[in-house]
Amino acid sequence: MATVDDLQFEEFGDTTTSLAANPDATTISIEDPGETPKHKPGPPRGLGREEDDELLGNDDSDKTELLAGQKKSSPFWTFEYYQTFFDVDTHQVFDRIKGSLLPIPGKNFVRLYIRSNPDLYGPFWICATLVFAIAISGNLSNFLIHLGEKTYHYVPEFRKVSIAATIIYAYAWLVPLALWGFLVWRNSKVMNIVSYSFLEIVCVYGYSLFIYIPTAILWIIPQKAVRWVLVMIALGVSGSVLAMTFWPAVREDNRRVALATIVTIVSLHMLLSVGCLAYFFDAPEMDHLLTSTAAPNQTVVAAKSS
Repeated sequence: MATVDDLQFEEFGDTTTSLAANPDATTISIEDPGETPKHKPGPPRGLGREEDDELLGNDDSDKTELLAGQKKSSPFWTFEYYQTFFDVDTHQVFDRIKGSLLPIPGKNFVRLYIRSNPDLYGPFWICATLVFAIAISGNLSNFLIHLGEKTYHYVPEFRKVSIAATIIYAYAWLVPLALWGFLVWRNSKVMNIVSYSFLEIVCVYGYSLFIYIPTAILWIIPQKAVRWVLVMIALGVSGSVLAMTFWPAVREDNRRVALATIVTIVSLHMLLSVGCLAYFFDAPEMDHLLTSTAAPNQTVVAAKSS
């Protein structure tokens, strides 16, 4: 039977000291209910759960979407509104340029590269570079063609820059605007699977013009056969990007309407490339013609005076 001394409470110090004094003692640790254990055993996380999280989303993605939905768009007359159209990094621009140079059959250019973040940075600078490439290459081409002719007087044609800028930017903006309006009108009559915004269409047209930059530089070669081969290659690559991108938007429409839309898109693109080649590179120089026609007249006048 326990005595009174055995029933008295005793204060224990450090657990390690107590265990050293009495190795046979049993210790019980009482944790704070609000304190979480550092190592909690549990079943290992399988691959199936990770795949479900990727498909269904997790808390972080939900919070990101919630915050994105709470962002207020700036009015269109403010600088912040247009700043979002240029919010793109160099890696994205290079990927979109490579996608426009290497079209993949069955792959949609908008879904692969544009839809996540459509921009105006790439199309703007591609058009600006193409304008100067066409104007400078056209001047150099005419200079090399008539190099060595005594009757030819070279005069730089700076007006080609303004003409090229008007043609390129009008094509890169007015044609997408007309196409966007047509697709909106057809979507009101026929339910299509794919629909594009005006900014996405501008992106497609802007990046599809990139291949004409090296093509315009190679147009300096004074051989018509080489120039036409180059223009056919550029037209095939860029035209296929446009056709494969906009075909899903019209394939559910009437068959004739769908085919007519794609043919019109490719025909306008062909008109741009052939027109630039014919006007800036194959057109005869007026100064050269005036000089060559003035020389015989001067000879006739000199003969009459003698």
